[in-house]
Amino acid sequence: MSGLKLAVTRSMQGVSGAMTLEVSLEVRKGTLLAITGSSGSGKTTLLRILSGLEEATGVIRFGEEPWLEGNRALPPQRRQVGFVFQEYALFENMTVEGNLLYVRNDRELMERLLAMIRLGAFRDRYPATLSGGQKQRVALARAMMHRPKLLLMDEPLSALDPKMRAFLREKIVEVHREFGMTTILVSHDVQEVAQMADRVVRMEQGKIVSDGKADFWSDRKISGELIAFREEGGRMHLKLQTPEGVVEIEANRS
Repeated sequence: MSGLKLAVTRSMQGVSGAMTLEVSLEVRKGTLLAITGSSGSGKTTLLRILSGLEEATGVIRFGEEPWLEGNRALPPQRRQVGFVFQEYALFENMTVEGNLLYVRNDRELMERLLAMIRLGAFRDRYPATLSGGQKQRVALARAMMHRPKLLLMDEPLSALDPKMRAFLREKIVEVHREFGMTTILVSHDVQEVAQMADRVVRMEQGKIVSDGKADFWSDRKISGELIAFREEGGRMHLKLQTPEGVVEIEANRS
């Protein structure tokens, strides 16, 4: 199968203490895969291993290119990976245009991306003058300046208001399809998963506990024991213990 293949192991600290991340996965080229699961289940660590930012043991291959064999790892800069972080990670001393061209001096690609994310008029602005949603759009465009084979996104929408979340969901899917790449998105939001992804993987305690099509989530009734609840910014955050594991849900208060 053309695409991403991995089988990795790594010791790590979870919410409940020491645990072993042990994941085997194949992702067909062009898939938008969502990874869900409770906090501390290993989702972000897996993304960082894929990008080369953290070490692991095992095998990672993209197409015919080995990124990890045993303990020998290809450096991050030699993997064609774009990474969008939750906290934006923009260069504050550079304009929007500067942030993009720092990655690759390709003005044609930059103009194409700025048009897609509707920020052409903001090219001379600095990150401190942008809203959270605008910053995340710049972060997405900057990741795409790598022309990545694999795009990794770690909770990219969690700090945004509902209207901007909906807008960026559309933009992420648009960019994913336009560039024909493989995308892996970490999210706690079941609505995001159902609307964006082709396939959904759930992780708990460093292991994959379920793997299926996204439409499984879109029409699904979720029931379980409420084990945690908080309200923030007009949104409810619920954690349910279901027969398949812990599910975290975000919802607007109506």
